[in-house]
Amino acid sequence: MTAEQNPLNILGTKVNPGETKEVNFDVANLHTASPVNVPVIISRSKKEGPTVLFTAGIHGDEVNGVEIVRQLIAKGINKPKIGTIICMPVINIFGFINLKREFPDGRDLNRVFPGSTGGSLASRVANKLVKEVVPHADLIIDFHTGGSGRFNAPQLRYAKSQKNLNVLAEVFGAPFVLYSKNLTKSFRTTCTKLGKDMLLFEGGKSFHIDDVVTNYGVNGSKRVLKHLGMLKTVFKASKPKKQCVFIEDSKWQRAKYSGMFKASIAVGTKIEREDIIGNITDPYGKFNYFVRAQNSGYVINVNELPIVYQGDALFHISTKVKP
Repeated sequence: MTAEQNPLNILGTKVNPGETKEVNFDVANLHTASPVNVPVIISRSKKEGPTVLFTAGIHGDEVNGVEIVRQLIAKGINKPKIGTIICMPVINIFGFINLKREFPDGRDLNRVFPGSTGGSLASRVANKLVKEVVPHADLIIDFHTGGSGRFNAPQLRYAKSQKNLNVLAEVFGAPFVLYSKNLTKSFRTTCTKLGKDMLLFEGGKSFHIDDVVTNYGVNGSKRVLKHLGMLKTVFKASKPKKQCVFIEDSKWQRAKYSGMFKASIAVGTKIEREDIIGNITDPYGKFNYFVRAQNSGYVINVNELPIVYQGDALFHISTKVKP
């Protein structure tokens, strides 16, 4: 028989085994003096087990991640069979209110970790998250999207050296794993330094909710919870449709000309060198340049903006995959 858990003290609230509580992650009021409630939903089983933290909305314009965590809560997937599940659907509530990536102080929250108690607003939010929430987690799954009109294929990101995450990544079942270095002062880097495992999910683009991306995020989360023994039997965790492709290296293909741009291949497609993958035109019907693939590989990001300038990133293409 699994042992009963002890009370969890988090953000000034005690959550007993078997309880579900909504606590407030508050840092500052709006400039109108109106309070801002940032709900954190904590669900606990009576049985001892791991603690999984689901986070989204570090960037206020990345609404698809918010939708994934919302569905985990709305469907009751966040109520564990064993252990504890903590859900933070919107961390950067200030950016989310205005649909802006950054905080009102202009700072990118994902570049100020671990933050400080006496720094900028973004820095204070980062510090509170690191000091009062992250220590309780055994595993963190953080949801993001592509930015600036660039659509990401559903993928997981972590450093190649974190080989212990390969098994969890295969369980999650995203189409791709992109090995990427930990960025300075990012949430992922800070959690890694604290000894916390994190799967960072990227999918879709900012200001947009995509059903396919959402389904990958929700289904992947269910698979991981089942793998940990935390998913209630009422939920089914289907097997991934395709084997995950591990990308060891990749590069951006950039625009040679400015103009109106349209991709002719879908994100996630495997292409060959010299394939026509898009075209750039002018508004007057005098110019039409066919964009050809500079190398063979998988297309893991496509620029969906209609206007591009010379040097803009058009496609992110794998150059080396794990055998």
